[in-house]
Amino acid sequence: MPLPDLDSSVGHSFGLELDAVLIRQITEVSGLKMEQDVIELKQNSTDGKYAIKKLPGRPKAGEVTLTRGLTEDNSFESWVKDSRFGRMQSARRHGAIIVYDYEGMPIKRYKLINAWPKSLEISTLKAGDTSVLTEKLVITYESMEVD
Repeated sequence: MPLPDLDSSVGHSFGLELDAVLIRQITEVSGLKMEQDVIELKQNSTDGKYAIKKLPGRPKAGEVTLTRGLTEDNSFESWVKDSRFGRMQSARRHGAIIVYDYEGMPIKRYKLINAWPKSLEISTLKAGDTSVLTEKLVITYESMEVD
């Protein structure tokens, strides 16, 4: 369901989909961006004036960081093991970060092409602390498409 005209989405409901498996317990996504190189073309115009023209270059690969509460689900750990031990056939996956509207319907999908885990970080373990334990997964990807 599309949003009404001039309404913006609220960023509270999103999830990660990897190989048709949906993980909705993600609490934070950061670093999601599309970027490309800029080429500067320096030239003289027909009337002899110096001009610089900027042209789009190659797209850049990116990284996104996902945070979720620590649970017994070990899908992140097994994915990291694949890449650590060089099993890139199974480590490289296509996935998507999906943003949902207030009714739970997907409104935006950021497709990650040839994504694999770069690192997995567990939050600080501290005696007497009552904060929620989290795990941060950094995923690197070759390109991103937006649906």
